[in-house]
Amino acid sequence: MSEVVERIRSVVDGGLPRDRRALLAVSGGLDSMVLLDAAAAVAADRIVGVATFDHGTGPAAREAVALVRAEGAARGLAVAAGATALAGATEADWRDARWRFLREAARSLRADVTATGHTRDDQVETVAMRVLRDAGPRGLAGLYAPSRDVVRPLLDLDRAAIAAYAAARGGVLRWAEDPSNRSLRHRRNRVRHELLPALRAARPAIDAELLAVAREASAWRADVERFVDEHVAFDWSPEGALVVATETVARYDPEGLAVLWPAIAARGGVRLDRRGTVRLVQFTIRVAAGATVAGAALQLSGGVDVEAGRGEIVLRRARARPVPAPPGPTPEVPLEGEGEVAIGGWRFRRGGDGVERKSPWSAYLPEDRSLVVRPWRAGDRMRVAAGRTARRVKRFLADAHVPARQRSGWPVVLADGEIVWIPGVRRSDAATDRPGQPGVHYLCERIDG
Repeated sequence: MSEVVERIRSVVDGGLPRDRRALLAVSGGLDSMVLLDAAAAVAADRIVGVATFDHGTGPAAREAVALVRAEGAARGLAVAAGATALAGATEADWRDARWRFLREAARSLRADVTATGHTRDDQVETVAMRVLRDAGPRGLAGLYAPSRDVVRPLLDLDRAAIAAYAAARGGVLRWAEDPSNRSLRHRRNRVRHELLPALRAARPAIDAELLAVAREASAWRADVERFVDEHVAFDWSPEGALVVATETVARYDPEGLAVLWPAIAARGGVRLDRRGTVRLVQFTIRVAAGATVAGAALQLSGGVDVEAGRGEIVLRRARARPVPAPPGPTPEVPLEGEGEVAIGGWRFRRGGDGVERKSPWSAYLPEDRSLVVRPWRAGDRMRVAAGRTARRVKRFLADAHVPARQRSGWPVVLADGEIVWIPGVRRSDAATDRPGQPGVHYLCERIDG
């Protein structure tokens, strides 16, 4: 057996914890197929299965998934496959979708860790990209960042070693070439094929220097993680939200909070970007000073809700946004009769004299016009009064601070084809109780929790 084969199998054997069960993340490319081949040979008893993901980018992606299925089965391993179709997706969108699938697959197969095929070259590229976007030390750690549930057995090997393993395995090892890896449309490919070669020509030690920066950043990050474990009191609510005692973070200044919060949030699976960190620091300072009352909330990008409790700050992932309706006509439901009308996660019913008429959740609708309710559509507009300029429904929702993730499927009520009421947000004059105007009161209620 080739020495390179023995070496890489030894590296993989040592990189997969002996006391933990691993899920192999395999894309079908050379690096991950080497991981699959080596791990199946030396650590089959520690592998619960293989997970592969189709990013929806075309035939090459589907063929890669088919290859992983076949090669995994040939080695006696269970294979879980996922897929997505993200039109116009970015690299970040694909990465997030892939990791959501991998984490779900790990839970389903009861894996303790997920093993990836990242190499030293991937780390160099990652750190270079983080430098370009002016990342702090937490980000500059790149793939060296400590993780409780991800291992990277090949991380100290370069692609040349991986290619040598494949050559030594002859016709036994198969892999798929992804044509997107050559496209300069993707930032990583521009860094891989253009920037790094130019930097290496001008500064031959650039790879070693970037890796040294990453190691120092990783050590710094590990120190912060230990500090959080020892000095910040946090827990999890029954529904899985991260609960942080206010008194344990109130003692730090803004600079300290900016270091601590990303590490704290990561305990709850929340990744804070720079803007989110700044907003959360400001929110914490207000809570600690008593300027923000219990129940006050903050919404961060990435679907993260923050709430001030009594003596605590709670971080939770927001509910997934509703699945968009399938292509085709948007359903319209007539508002008529005495019964209730339901559409999506909303219910409409006629109200009596006790209706709170000032509430935006109620409206006085003209009974002499055809009334229907449907989800709002892009381009919808409402005119609040005669002679006023019609504004987009999207703007009304934004002005009412309806989070973007909750806007999909929000209902609008039309009278003779004209939008007159956005429940919970705004009514037009045509949906307002006025003397001498025949109409009927309606209430709207959310029924989706």
